[in-house]
Order: sequence, then structure tokens, then C-alpha cells
Amino acid sequence: MADTSGPSRPIYGRPPPSYIQMTPKRAIKSFENLVALANYEERLTEARKMVWRDRGEPVAEVEDLWECLEHAGRGGLRAGALAFNIRVGVNLFLLLFRLRRVKRKLWLQLVRRAIFGPETLRFTAMFGSFACLYKLILNALPIIVPPPNSLRLRIPDSAIDEEDDLEAATPLSGASTPVTPGLMMTTRRPNLADRRPRLSLSASAQQLLVRKQTRRWHAVAAGSIAGAIAVMFETRGNRIAVAQQMFVRGLQGSYNAFTSKRGIKVPNGDVLVFALCCGQILYGFLLRPDTLPNSYNKWIETASMTPPGAIRMNRDLVRDGRFKIPDLESVLRRDDVTPHNRSVLLDMLKNATSPNPSYPAHFGPCEAVHPMIDSCLMLPVPRFFDVFKWMFPIYGALHFIPMILFKRNAFMKDPKYMLLRAGWGTTRSSAFLGAFVLIYQVYFCWKHWMYSLLSSRDPLPIPRWLVNVLISKPSFWLGGLFAGLSLFVEEKRRRGELAMYVLPKGLQSAWVMARGKGLVFRTGKFGEPLLTAIGMGMVMSIYQNDPQYLSGLVRRILYQFIGPN
Repeated sequence: MADTSGPSRPIYGRPPPSYIQMTPKRAIKSFENLVALANYEERLTEARKMVWRDRGEPVAEVEDLWECLEHAGRGGLRAGALAFNIRVGVNLFLLLFRLRRVKRKLWLQLVRRAIFGPETLRFTAMFGSFACLYKLILNALPIIVPPPNSLRLRIPDSAIDEEDDLEAATPLSGASTPVTPGLMMTTRRPNLADRRPRLSLSASAQQLLVRKQTRRWHAVAAGSIAGAIAVMFETRGNRIAVAQQMFVRGLQGSYNAFTSKRGIKVPNGDVLVFALCCGQILYGFLLRPDTLPNSYNKWIETASMTPPGAIRMNRDLVRDGRFKIPDLESVLRRDDVTPHNRSVLLDMLKNATSPNPSYPAHFGPCEAVHPMIDSCLMLPVPRFFDVFKWMFPIYGALHFIPMILFKRNAFMKDPKYMLLRAGWGTTRSSAFLGAFVLIYQVYFCWKHWMYSLLSSRDPLPIPRWLVNVLISKPSFWLGGLFAGLSLFVEEKRRRGELAMYVLPKGLQSAWVMARGKGLVFRTGKFGEPLLTAIGMGMVMSIYQNDPQYLSGLVRRILYQFIGPN
């Protein structure tokens, strides 16, 4: 019996069949399914690119103003859609924690506002208009004002995250094929011995992309004009925050570029900036709260774990030499005031309300600052753990939620390691803020104890002016400087971001104080657009020419919204 299990062999001596051999229908159907699946995967990839930009995207080459306008329109729509989705996602996530405290009949209204509310539309319009205007101006300027013939095509650094890696596609040695501007290099498939090692993304992008020369003033003009117009879509309060952040990010990139090109290195520069800003911020909080936003003052007040009345008493005593009676009474109404502290505070109240009122020394009394503890020596440890426990869930959300949302693959691969890493990061961040409050609290109590001790001596062991330095206004600024050194507790890679977070607040406080003394000019209603224009001019100039000097966070955000050009 013939074996029919193997492949068919030609039978010699027989003529070929006269009929047409048909492929089985099941094979045709399988082939069609494969084609449909391939088309589906391709469409899915294209759709994903509309939402999230792949690394190493080639530069879009535009030849005339019409192509430039079309490219800018597509970029603006994509950036607006991305901003809309991000803002809606954040709003809905935050809304989940509020729905339990809201009546069920209001749920639909809150969801509708979270999706189509004015905040979402303003946010979308700001990002969409910026991307559209920036792309339009940046790509139109070389067409309207052609560069000199001496400028040739070059391959600048990539504006993409340098921490990621790409597989190199070119051999280590040997001639490569010619390249076309804006297109990927085409090379032969390298042999196993000629394959290159994995390179950083910036190094790979230099070999994979050819970008046209962009004169620096093109990016400055495009960023400044687009930033000044786009920020006007936001409310005034948000415009101030955006302008401040863009300005300090521009300063950060400019400083990094300046120092790197000249070989200048400042050890722990991020800690130094953070400490200087904290000195100004705490000085403003304690003595000039009008120089800081109200919400920021409230946050510092809560983090300090100090009675609000005691903070106001300290400010009035330092500035005017007297305090307001309601502030002292608000401290006395607390349930946790110790008997000793209550007795001292009642004596102060009696002296302040007598026919010939008298007030204590020109600083906030410790009995009011920490009424729940008699001794200043017993305060640091409880104060540290109070702040630690208060910040732990907040920092926990900041460490765990991004890990689950943006690092799902790593989390699923090794959940134990990722959870331990996020837990350790939460602990360090909470300890950092606890140490910050602890340092300033110890400094506050120490300098006032030292002042009281030296003032009680007769004669004074040191000159009077030197004793008065302990309760002078600059002494409160110095305490903030010392407290800023707590940033060493935080992880090194987060120190720069924290410094950039406090820098706008410190600059704002210093600017308002200088403006009150007539040292700087008033900007009026054009202040926010002007500051945004300056900041975005610096940021986009660095992004387009030296992106490695921007922080990774800013670089990744700009790449997703703007792309190579």
C-alpha cells in the first residue's frame, strides 16, 4: 500500500493533469486572515502614533508655506487632542475620590464638567495653539528668510530621552549608503561580527536622523511668540504658574549649557538653589505673606504643624513689637495646651490687656509655637514624625501611582522589587520634609533661647547689636537656608526637580519685595505673557539645538507635543 503521509512525488511516465489544481479553501482563508491581521496591526500602530510619538521620529521636511501650514495644523490638532486626553484623565482620576462625598444625582454633572469643563478646554487650547504656532513659525522662517549658503546640513543631538536605548542599525565599519534629509539611513544588513553595541538614544539619533540646520533665533522667535499667545488661553492664576515654570526651565537649560560648554561645575548646585529659595520663601511666609500665593502660604502653614495664631503673633512682634489679642486667644482655645504653657500665655494676655500694655520680646514665644510640649528639647522627634505621617500618603501616591500607570511591564515582571523601590522612595521623600521642618523648628527655638540667655546677663558678654542679630529679620531668612540642606535626604535624581519647584516661588517673593521698594518695574497685565515669552524662547532654543541640557521630564514632554520640528 502506498504511503500517502509524505510529500507527493512526481510520477514519471505520466502526462501532467489536464485540469487546473486549486488551492484548498482553508488555505486561502488562512492567508486572507493573515493579511487582515497585518493590516489591522498596521492601522493600530498608526493610530498609536497619533497618541504617543515613537522615539527617533524623522524630521518633517516642508518645501513651501502651504506644506508648512498643513504640518502646523496637524501638529496643533494632535497636541490639542493629547492635552485634552491627559487633562480629562487627571480630572476623572481626582473625581473618583470626591464622588463618595457628593450626592449621586450630581455625579453626571461632575463627570461632564471634568470632561468638557472650561479648565479642560483652556488647557487643550493652550497646548494646541502653542504647538501649531511654534511649528508654523519655526518651519516658515527658513522659507521666508533662507539661511546663508555657508550653512550645511548637520546632525544635532536628539531631543528625545537619552536614558533609553535603541538598537544601532549601522555597521561598525564600512561605507554606508547615501542619506536623504529627513529620512532614515538605509544600510545593508550587518554581519554578526560587524554588529554595533547598544547606543544611547542621542548617539543613535545622530546616526539615524539627518536634520536640517535650524538657526537659534528661529527657535527663540517661534517659542516666544507661540508661548506668549498660547498662555493667554489660561486663567490669570494659571498663567502666572505656567510663566514661572517655563522661565525657570529656561534658566535651568541655559545654565546647564553655559556651564557644560565652559567646563564649570558647581558641586551640589541643586541643593544650593533649593536652600537659597527656601530662605526667601520662609522669610516671606513668616514676615511677608503677601509676597506668596495664599494657597502656598496655607500649605506651608499646614506642613509646619504650628498654630496659625502663633505664626501671626511672631510676624506682628517682629515687625511691630506687639501682637493682636485674638491671635493669642486662638492659641489658648486649643485643647492640647499644657498647663505650664497655658499659664505663661495667660500672663502674656494679662500684660497685653492691662492699662499700660507690655509685650514680650520681638519674636513668637515658644509657648505659643508649640503649646502641646513644654520643653523645646522634647519637640524635634514628635514634630518630625508628625510631618512624616502627614506626608507619607501624599508621597506614596506620587511614587506608587506613576509606577503602576507608566511602568506596568517592569511592575508585572518584578512586582516585589518595584514595590520596595516605591516604598523606599516614599520613605525618603517623607523623611526629607520631616527633616526640613525639624531643622527650622530647632533653629527657631535655639536662636530665641540664646537671645533670652544672653540678654539676661549683666553685663552682656558680647555687643548688643550682635545679640539683636538673633531676632533680626534676616535671621528668619538664614533659618530657611539651613532647612534647605535637608534636600540631601532626598534621592539625588529628584533634587533638581524639587529645586525647580521652589525656584519660581522664591523668585516671585523676591520680585514682589523688590517691586515694593521701587527696585524693579511693574509689568501690569502683560507680565505673564512677557515672562512666558522669555521662558519659552530659552526653552525652545535649547530644545531645538542642545536638548541634552534640558531635564529629562521637560525633554520628554516637549517631544510628545512638538516632535523633532
